[in-house]
Amino acid sequence: MIYTAIMGHGVVGSGVAEILLGHNSLINQKIKDEIDVKYILDLRDFDGLPYSDKFIKDFEIIANDDEVKIVVEVMGGVNPAYDFVKRCLMAGKSVVTSNKELVAAKGAELLAIANEKNVNFLFEASVGGGIPILRPIAQCLAANEITEIKGILNGTTNYILNKMIVDNMDFDSALSLAQEMGFAEKNPAADIEGHDACRKVCILASLAFGKHVYPEQVKTEGITNITLTDVEYADSFGCAIKLIGSAKKLDNGKITATVKPMLVSRSHILSDVDGVFNAIMVTGDAVGDVMFYGKGAGKMPTASAVVADVIDCAKHLHARKYVDWSEGSTDYVVCPDEKVRLYVYIQSDNYDMICQQFTTLFSDNTWHIKNDFKKEIAFITNEDYESTLMEKINSIKADTVKVMHTLF
Repeated sequence: MIYTAIMGHGVVGSGVAEILLGHNSLINQKIKDEIDVKYILDLRDFDGLPYSDKFIKDFEIIANDDEVKIVVEVMGGVNPAYDFVKRCLMAGKSVVTSNKELVAAKGAELLAIANEKNVNFLFEASVGGGIPILRPIAQCLAANEITEIKGILNGTTNYILNKMIVDNMDFDSALSLAQEMGFAEKNPAADIEGHDACRKVCILASLAFGKHVYPEQVKTEGITNITLTDVEYADSFGCAIKLIGSAKKLDNGKITATVKPMLVSRSHILSDVDGVFNAIMVTGDAVGDVMFYGKGAGKMPTASAVVADVIDCAKHLHARKYVDWSEGSTDYVVCPDEKVRLYVYIQSDNYDMICQQFTTLFSDNTWHIKNDFKKEIAFITNEDYESTLMEKINSIKADTVKVMHTLF
């Protein structure tokens, strides 16, 4: 008998309990052993459930029970999850988590402890929910040197932007609808400000490139400043605005990592990813581009990924799954001055002056819209170094000029 414990009985935790207990015979067949949930840790009471007798409120019971070999952490946040997970690993228990915040902040340290104790620390559900992405990178694409990862990593922001694009809803209305539909939290900051996508980029980049990437190293911008005007201009240029997380390996061994709203050409496959769906593109030197697509969250999809890791742990109780990376460094993630194209939206009371400056500075620009009635100009620059483009844009700022938005 292999005993497990679940820490947290929220949306995902309850789904994990339902699968482990409801699919018990199927899981036993897969692991060629018997598995059972011995404890479920939560401070709340859950009466009337078929497994109400399994609830406890004291973590020490799990930590000190040598029969518990696999612990599922679905509490969320860094504290107290970090302390609990660390103690479980130190006690020789394998740990499975869906907690992206924890893995992004402490992944390298926890993996090192797992290695030392010859146990597993697995977190497939922390990036794509039910979308398999970490295991394919670590195993199926193991023969490749991964050079770039990019994509739509947050379903909430993608849903909001899709409503703005398709239904002409302003940002606040689209956010309210997302909350009503259960796609956004009451406090949506982690999603709309880009932090959720940032954590996923950290995990993906750490696994793909071998060194830990910390959230504070990723240049992150959310979608709170995107307006319907930006959406309309993007459409005029044959593009859709998407929140894109990306990490790219440079020739010098360092990497770049960003999360930012970008104009994606309608000819690119990512422009058609709508609603709460995620899409992650991985580029390998042998395989080329591959894409992983699906709903990146939700109770049962995420729980299914967690349970898959539990099954993996049960099959490898006395051996480690090779999921690993080393500690990062302060100079590992850089922001090189690369050639880019920028979308720029400018308003000015002195419309003639702004038109003249625009023509002088961006005379070679081919994509632009001038709106005399609203006294504004929107354009996409030709490719140039980012520093050069920003220097030009900053040079046209004046008391009568307002640079409303710049996007990549």
